[in-house]
Amino acid sequence: MKPVPLILLTGFEPFGGEVINPSWEAVKNLDGELICRHRIKAIKLPCVFHDSLTQLTEAIDYHQPALVLCVGQASGRSELTLERIGINIDDARIADNRGQQPIDEPVIAGGPAAYFATLPIKAMVRDLKEAGIPAAVSNTAGTFVCNHVLYGMLHQLSQTPECRGGFLHIPLAPEQASRQPGTPSMALETVIHGLRLMLATAVTTATDIHESAGVTH
Repeated sequence: MKPVPLILLTGFEPFGGEVINPSWEAVKNLDGELICRHRIKAIKLPCVFHDSLTQLTEAIDYHQPALVLCVGQASGRSELTLERIGINIDDARIADNRGQQPIDEPVIAGGPAAYFATLPIKAMVRDLKEAGIPAAVSNTAGTFVCNHVLYGMLHQLSQTPECRGGFLHIPLAPEQASRQPGTPSMALETVIHGLRLMLATAVTTATDIHESAGVTH
């Protein structure tokens, strides 16, 4: 019997003084689910430079997924934002959970300047919007651990083109935003629903749609 193809879905532990990270709170709810005949495996990554990428690399090698989607929180964002690009730089404004704060260091020494996500991000955004969920393409994943993981993952997957990968940033959870007046948030149930929709689109869409998702600034 042919094995069921796997989707590797990752979230992060809390960081920056928070007690939860909505990325993990969301993705852990999908662990073991079947979407379009693909089974989801959810894992939690540490918010630590290098350790996070090591754990992800080992999980990809072990599970041999057909698709990888990493998820992280982004304070200040009001939409589900699929990242277009990961860049080869670590430049941390705050320390990670191990006290590391790299400045102007490459994620992968000698690696290319950047990698583009290989998921159909515009089709995924389209389907989220059609379902009434705020969504957009993002052109920067920052220079903290999220970008570190995105770039390192795409570097690894560049050697295995049969596996596609990308990164999703989500807003804070309401309980986090309640302590930061004016900060947007999104209900966990909406994030989970959005994840199911976008994973189904990613699995069933081989070629992304051609429509504008750029920004002026």
